[in-house]
Amino acid sequence: MIIVIDALNRERFKGMLDEMFRLRARVFGDRLGWEVNIQDGMEIDKFDALDPAYVIGLDDQGHVISCVRALQTTGPHMLPDVFSAILDGEPTLRSATLWESTRFCVDTQRLGSGRGRNSVSYATCELMVGSLEFAKQSGITDIVTVIDPIMDRVLKRSNNAPYDYLGSTKPMGKVSALAALLDCSQERIDRVRSFADIQGDIFLEEHAALELFECSRGAAQSDNVVTLHPRLGVSQRPAVKVTSDELLHYFMDQIRSANSEKDRKAAVALAGVVVEAMVQSRPDGERTTRVPHPTLGTVN
Repeated sequence: MIIVIDALNRERFKGMLDEMFRLRARVFGDRLGWEVNIQDGMEIDKFDALDPAYVIGLDDQGHVISCVRALQTTGPHMLPDVFSAILDGEPTLRSATLWESTRFCVDTQRLGSGRGRNSVSYATCELMVGSLEFAKQSGITDIVTVIDPIMDRVLKRSNNAPYDYLGSTKPMGKVSALAALLDCSQERIDRVRSFADIQGDIFLEEHAALELFECSRGAAQSDNVVTLHPRLGVSQRPAVKVTSDELLHYFMDQIRSANSEKDRKAAVALAGVVVEAMVQSRPDGERTTRVPHPTLGTVN
């Protein structure tokens, strides 16, 4: 299932965008080893500040499992500004109807093999169809995309082969990169749909996408909740339930906003005390919850 997020609706989908940026960090930073900017577990670059459109895939439980970014070529974009060596000195193509597609990725950890709905293959093709149909509906006629040779083969196997290439293949860090051109025609869309047996409308209404995503977050939080009991004599309020993620974000904010080294050390020490108390207070036999420690990683 596909949802498109752009400048008009991104405020409603901040949580989903954060999950998308975390997926990008896992794929491009952890798995592929690209030299990308990762902060707080999210991969975000300067082009994300230019109001691009994001085509995002969700699974049946509402998890973000795929994403791709679409950016106009009439302004700054990655091919001329980051991958200009590919062009062999030739000027980049610029047109209001030619958009650049980048940061295409799927969650290979959550998805399985084969060609069923919850497979890497299906999610990849569904994202291709979603991005092509979004482009076609938006008046975009062609897509330029910087890919590696592996993705080039994936496109060809999926009946989505580029119709042309720009410049030549160049080494880029640990991989090679090339610039491919795709038309946003109904014929191309039909070929990919037929290959993956994708039927019907794949786009979610905004309210349905939000409800599905919130369900996935609620399920995840219910599996990751700890209870903080007030100290005797300090408060008579009942125990407060918070997630370990909420605690982590709170302590990281305290550490980052410390006005002195003394305050920073105090915030780190308090975080350590709370984490240890949470771990030691678990009843015997209780299912283990991994609690993020703000400076030491995760504590079981």
